[in-house]
Amino acid sequence: MKKMIIFDPAMCCSTGVCGPSVDKELLRVSTALNTLKNKGILVERHNLTSNPQIFVDNKVINEILNTKGVEALPVTMVDGVVVKEGSYPTNEEFCSLLEIPADTLKLTIKKASIKKPATGCGCKDGCC
Repeated sequence: MKKMIIFDPAMCCSTGVCGPSVDKELLRVSTALNTLKNKGILVERHNLTSNPQIFVDNKVINEILNTKGVEALPVTMVDGVVVKEGSYPTNEEFCSLLEIPADTLKLTIKKASIKKPATGCGCKDGCC
């Protein structure tokens, strides 16, 4: 199985739901990684704020930060090789890079049964 590591920029949380507004991209990535985890596919994720030492210890990431700065983050590595810089993988890229079925992260929407609106509360005395 492929080993993916994502090196995030400095941020307070990786979910995208903190702060004054929701970051849709971080929410998508968190959802994708949670889905992968639930299917037994683990992706490591390191935040510059909470784990700066790993950015120093990883020679490739350290070199990227020294030459390109934090603007290069996020950086995604697969099996020790940088595969993406400056943005997160799309769901399709996650599947391709991890060599898993393309539909692993596709959103499945179940059709809800739609009921016709009620005409009143249904009581005999017409309380409405």
